[in-house]
Formats: sequence, structure tokens, C-alpha cells
Amino acid sequence: MEGKSGSWLLLTMVVMGWCVTSSSASFGDQYYRGSRKTDATSSLGFSRAAPSSIVFPVHGNVYPTGSYNVTLNIGQPPKPYFLDPDTGSDLTWLQCDAPCVSCTQAPHPYYRPSNDLVARKDPLCEALHSPGSHKCDVPEQCDYEVEYADGGSSLGVLVRDSFSLNFTSGLQLRPKLALGCGYDQLPGSSSHPIDGVLGLGRGKTSIISQLSSQGLVRNVIGHCLSGRGGGYFVFGDDIHDYSRIVWTPMSLDYSKHYSPGPAELMVDGKSTGFGNLHMVFDSGSSYTYLSSQVYQFLTSWLKRELTGKPLKEAPDDGTLPLCWKGRKPFKSIRDVKKYFKPLALRFGSGRKDTAQYELPPEAYLIVSSKGNVCLGILNGTEVRLQDNNIIGDISMQDKMVIYDNEKQMIGWAPGNCDHLPKPRSSFSFW
Repeated sequence: MEGKSGSWLLLTMVVMGWCVTSSSASFGDQYYRGSRKTDATSSLGFSRAAPSSIVFPVHGNVYPTGSYNVTLNIGQPPKPYFLDPDTGSDLTWLQCDAPCVSCTQAPHPYYRPSNDLVARKDPLCEALHSPGSHKCDVPEQCDYEVEYADGGSSLGVLVRDSFSLNFTSGLQLRPKLALGCGYDQLPGSSSHPIDGVLGLGRGKTSIISQLSSQGLVRNVIGHCLSGRGGGYFVFGDDIHDYSRIVWTPMSLDYSKHYSPGPAELMVDGKSTGFGNLHMVFDSGSSYTYLSSQVYQFLTSWLKRELTGKPLKEAPDDGTLPLCWKGRKPFKSIRDVKKYFKPLALRFGSGRKDTAQYELPPEAYLIVSSKGNVCLGILNGTEVRLQDNNIIGDISMQDKMVIYDNEKQMIGWAPGNCDHLPKPRSSFSFW
């Protein structure tokens, strides 16, 4: 459906708990083929400090592209790949010619893996598996499978290879990091051409955890996505102006994701009565998702609010489930902003350190190619998120969002996302 592109929403980290003992033709005749299974977890990673950061320019937008990507140069010699930066999952993987059993369309030739296999007993492999689940007759390799909420998946084997990285200190380094060689991909309902996924979650296998464990950066991720498209991601903390950021603790109850814990939905500054909403910040999701009951409330409230306004529902648009048309096509959210009230998520209700995440109309609406305004908040229950709720890219635009794994805090502030930041004191959000 036009415009209904989405995300690498992580449904579950699924890592194979066994290996097969017969080999099919593979790159270097060294990889054994696994088959699909469903079982696994990831774990938290902590690391020592480092004084430098890495800045990655971002390309793409929420609409009409429906995705963002960063360019990483991987391999020996290094080759460029477009990866979807995903704070909702841990594992970084590339579509891999090992050879590829099933790969989807990609912007670049498929990655040719190194001969440096991650062994089954490696801590990074063990971090991907439930304790005792990965019994394998092939100790030289670590198999994986990840599945996402849109039905997409990747199956393959972990390898190590060089990542060419430019640091804000001026250093250019090529650390060896573990990534997935994905030789069997299934496209999801919201799939788009991509070389792979850049896993930025809280687990040990995430790229930020690996870099931090090598002492190259602090375990801090920041991103600033422009409402006009583009933006940047940052690894490390030497460019952040911490004094103007609203902070809230990461939830101890949801240690696999970047969650501030339960939230209360506010509309126009008033409580909706919907509290205890488990929210997750997920840069792999283009849109924001609310569980069915909350979604139904919000859409009903919006329809009531728009009664008598010069807007009518446009079911023939098809860009997103709920769109409205005006007397003439809209050119931007500015044309309709006066008809929509601000939303907000309040974290830490009942605590002294209550934090509020503001959602102005620009953070939940898009203007479609047909000139209609559409709601960029979707029903998460329909995509198997159950009672989980996702803060997606649309609701993070023009904000600096920071995930500080060192201090176990999540923060945000208004951001000028159209320009790359400068290190330390010269950096400003405005």
C-alpha cells in the first residue's frame, strides 16, 4: 500500500539453539546451514569510558521513503553498505553472499564474509542464546536468526570483520566487530531495499556495546532526525550538551529495550486515563504504535475534535489507515496544525522526577502525496506488538534523543537536526 512503509520492529531475538552436521555449498566451504527455530534472549552490556565519538550522517525520511539509513564501510578492503539504524534490536547483519540462499533487493553487492568466524563459546554468541539452549556439534561457528514484527527475518552465522570508523578526535580506526552474515532473508510487509540492519540495542552484541567494550567510545547513543529528512546518529558522549536535556531512568523491568517504563497518555495537556503504557524508543520504526485500546481511544477522540472543522476523512487515500482531506490539497503540516491538539507522554507519574515527552502535531501527522493529512500513529496490536507501544521515527523528529547506557538514562531535547554536530562545547541543539 502506498506509503505504508515501516520498520525493522524487533518482535523477538530468535537465535538457533542447535547446529546441523551436514554442509551445503557455502563461501569458503566453512559455514554449516541451520534451519529456522524460535527461541532466544539478549543481555545487557556495560563497558569502560572513552573520550571520543563517531558521527554518522543519516539519509531518508519518515514519508515518503519510509526509512532511514547510515553508511558503514565494512570489510577488507572496506566497502560501503546502507544499514537501517535500529535501537530496537541488538544484532547488526548484512545480506551475505555465503552464498545467499534467499536475499532481498539491496543497494550494493552482497557482503562477502571474512574467514573469521565467531565460535559457539564466544561470549557474544552466548549472549544471543538462552542459557543452555545452544548445543552444537560445530563449535567453530555461531548461528543466529532474528525476526521482526513486520514478518521479516534474517538467518545466518556470526563473523568478525573490520569496520572503518572516523572519530571526532581525528582518529581513523578499523576495529574488528562481530556481525551477522545473513544468507537467508525473508522480506517483511514493510520491506525496503537495504543492505542490512545496524543493531543499536542494549545487548552485548550491539555495535555500541562492542565498541565500548574495546574502550573506543562510551556506551552512549544519540540521534537527531530532521523533519525535513536526514539527520545524524552519534556514538559516544563528547558532543552532547547534557545541561538542557530532560532525563528519565531506563526501566529495569524492560532491560532488553530502551524503555523509560510506564507512561501516561496526555491530550491537550489533560490525562486520558490511559496510564501504565509500556513505551519503547525504536528508531527502526517509521511510525508510532499504540496498543489497540489506546489507539481506538485516540482515533475516536481525533474524529470528535475534527467535527465541524473543514476536514473530512479520506478513506480512498490508502497511504495510512486514517487520513483527512481539506478543501484543497495540503502542502505541509503547517496548513493543518491549528486543527490538531498536542499530545504528550508522561513518564514517572507519582515520582518527583516526572518527565514529559511532547508530541506536537508534527510528531504524529504526515502530509501524503495526495495532499491529505494522515495519522502516523498505528495500531500496534495488529502487528503483533500486543500491549507494547512504540515511539517511532515520526515522533522523534527534530529532537536529540540520547540513550546513555553508562548511566542507564534516556534523555531528549529540541534539536537542530539539519546540521552535523561539533565536538564538546561548540555543539548546540539550537
